[in-house]
Amino acid sequence: MTKHVSVLVAGSWGTALASVLAANDLDVTIWTRNAGQAEEINTLHTNSRYLQDIALSPRIRATTSIREAVENKDAVVFVVPSAGMREVASQVREFLSPDTLVIHATKGFESLTLKRMTTVLAEELPQCDPGRIVVLSGPSHAEEVIRECPTTVVVASPTIEAAEAAQDLFINSYFRVYTNPDVTGVEVGGALKNIIALGAGLSDGLRFGDNAKAALLTRGLAEIARLGAEMGANPMTFAGLAGIGDLVVTCTSTHSRNWKAGYLLGQGEPLDQVLDKMGMVVEGVKTTKSAYALAQEYGVTMPITSELHHVLFEGKTPRAAVEDLMGRGRTHEIEEVANQTDKWIL
Repeated sequence: MTKHVSVLVAGSWGTALASVLAANDLDVTIWTRNAGQAEEINTLHTNSRYLQDIALSPRIRATTSIREAVENKDAVVFVVPSAGMREVASQVREFLSPDTLVIHATKGFESLTLKRMTTVLAEELPQCDPGRIVVLSGPSHAEEVIRECPTTVVVASPTIEAAEAAQDLFINSYFRVYTNPDVTGVEVGGALKNIIALGAGLSDGLRFGDNAKAALLTRGLAEIARLGAEMGANPMTFAGLAGIGDLVVTCTSTHSRNWKAGYLLGQGEPLDQVLDKMGMVVEGVKTTKSAYALAQEYGVTMPITSELHHVLFEGKTPRAAVEDLMGRGRTHEIEEVANQTDKWIL
């Protein structure tokens, strides 16, 4: 029997994931608030605002009705910007069956509460078993996935049954999916790498070269692992797809919105102008503010995140931020995690 899956919303990543599902012979309903976009997807089988020159599968059908999108579906995939996750989930609540598999592919925290997206979904969808909420993350640019370039991602859930159900929906010859029980680690890695990508773009905008970028990625991973471990993640998760894998692809590719935003900042453009020019959500900006607050809450040292926070929100120049990073006092590269001698991270 053909499975019916919905994807919320019809941005570039949502459309790319819808295309993976359609390639697996699933019937896909994709939701958008934009009637013109829905008509384009249904009649022309394109989504030109986000993915130019790409023909979409006729198995993907768009709707502006949230009820039509999620009612009687086997799975619902939330690909909503972090700022809108709670609002969209609250709209979905009355139409969602308790046995529907809930998956999200959003990389960020809720700004006001600093909560992870699985927590937001669990709160807004009380009829759903939290053990059946899954996060999908990993190194995966929409522009490459839509062209069926080889890609590997990870799905994490408290239960192996839910993780494997999500794995079965997505895995195919060009989209390989691994499972992982560490929901916290996968979500934290996916969110925090966007901060480091901003820094990588900023470094490139300043023309600091490969040495600086290599240091930024390495020490950025250290910050991600430190905070993640304090939040309850397994430090080994950050050596995997949701950690170093996603970090590398986001910090080194011109496909990355966060890298592009950082690059423009490094070129001297003000933040407001950069965000207007991007035309799409740059999750790393809000995530920097969230991570800065989380670092204070958990008592974690995150110098790169702190300096980016100063640049984005306090008017510090990028060059001054780099100078202060390089001028920090001497320290060790390897640090003990939570005073457990068997767990060490960068």
